[in-house]
Amino acid sequence: MNLILTLRILGALLLFLGATLFIPLPFSLYYADGAWASYVYSAFICFAVGWPLFLTCNSKKDLSVREGFAVVTFGWVVFAVFGALPYLLSGAILSPLDAIFETMSGFTTTGSTILPEIESMPQSLLFWRSLTHWLGGMGIIVLSLAILPMLGVGGMQLFKAEVPGPTADRLKPRIQDTAKMLWGVYVLLTAVETLLLMLGGMTFFDALCHSFATLATGGFSTRNASVAAYNSSYIDGVITLFMILAGVNFALHFQVLRGRVADFFRSEELRFYLGIIVVATGIVMFFNWSGSIYQGIGENLRYSVFQVASIITTTGFGTADFELWPVVTQYVLVLLMFVGGCAGSTGGGIKVARILLLFKHAHVQVFRLIHPRAIRLVKLGNRPVDKEVLQAILGFFALFIGVFVIGSLLVAASGMDLVSASASVIACLANIGPGLGSVGPVDNFAHVPAFGKWVLILCMLMGRLELFTVLVLFFPSFWRK
Repeated sequence: MNLILTLRILGALLLFLGATLFIPLPFSLYYADGAWASYVYSAFICFAVGWPLFLTCNSKKDLSVREGFAVVTFGWVVFAVFGALPYLLSGAILSPLDAIFETMSGFTTTGSTILPEIESMPQSLLFWRSLTHWLGGMGIIVLSLAILPMLGVGGMQLFKAEVPGPTADRLKPRIQDTAKMLWGVYVLLTAVETLLLMLGGMTFFDALCHSFATLATGGFSTRNASVAAYNSSYIDGVITLFMILAGVNFALHFQVLRGRVADFFRSEELRFYLGIIVVATGIVMFFNWSGSIYQGIGENLRYSVFQVASIITTTGFGTADFELWPVVTQYVLVLLMFVGGCAGSTGGGIKVARILLLFKHAHVQVFRLIHPRAIRLVKLGNRPVDKEVLQAILGFFALFIGVFVIGSLLVAASGMDLVSASASVIACLANIGPGLGSVGPVDNFAHVPAFGKWVLILCMLMGRLELFTVLVLFFPSFWRK
């Protein structure tokens, strides 16, 4: 592996992080929260480390797939470590482990928090939490593709390694143009949601922070009670809509902006995704009604569809404590945690496309048992799916379940009960945020033992980068020439 080139790009990413640390400064000065110095010092540290790496580690070689995996994985680790500096230098979070946990949760759009009292935090730090969501949502690495040409390297390896889903859509011939198009859609949706939330009575600050968290499917809120604190059916509706949109492949949003609306609804994955939401909402509404949780149809729909959308898109916002709901509805939500959003969205989880293809593959296998001489291919839409893609999906599914089981055992070994341990792992591995038990929607992760937090941090990283990108670094053959 070309270590010099890898360090150079990591240095460039640190310079980018240092620049973003100045963004919360106006909020700190406006609210006079006293945290402004922590951003300046943090930015200086990022520049002090990033500049030498960027200037001295010069390499004219092209970026290979191997360096792509290394840059993406270590890039997220670097962002989590250095992005935690404002929490530590301001004194808002005293433990380095807790600060890294909060920052990794932000950049991976997980939304799990160790903060017991969110509203007592400085306003600018709450903005920084939401900003880490927004930057991590579409991908720090995808955003940085705009500066890769000046490094003298190509960016397709990074795009393939970072973009969520079975494949990486290329909207333009050049990867830099692809990144710009994706971010253009991302910014537009964020601006529209911010405006709509302000029309519903939110302040600009709260609307912006919640829009960052929604479009990134992150879930960090500026209120202890999350979205429930506003007690507004209008705000619930707006956020529900944009959570669902954030769980859709952003390439489809781009096609809509180009006027190709038919392509949006022609996507089989999208129809399956919307179908899951409708069916899950119906089941949750039925059992909430039969369990006398909600009697009115409007109220039942409002809270049920919000929680369903929040979980399947891995956003993690809450307007109700679903641990008080009937057990069967909790079970439905747990199943949705594994599903996640569409491929090419900012959501986590296994992804709808993989789940759909797994069902299709299973159907074809049963069909071949009945008709052994028949030839039947697995198709997504009208296009046959390559065997290599199916093998990769089967491997990913097996690996996802394996990591979930091992992670649950490790967290349970740290001293947590079985339900809380399993729920915390899937909440972090699928980048959801809240779980069940002691890490439920009205709880936090502050009480998790130190060893358990390290396991969950690793789960967040692996989940955001879809397992293979991280796990490949643990193979000795990866480091050999």
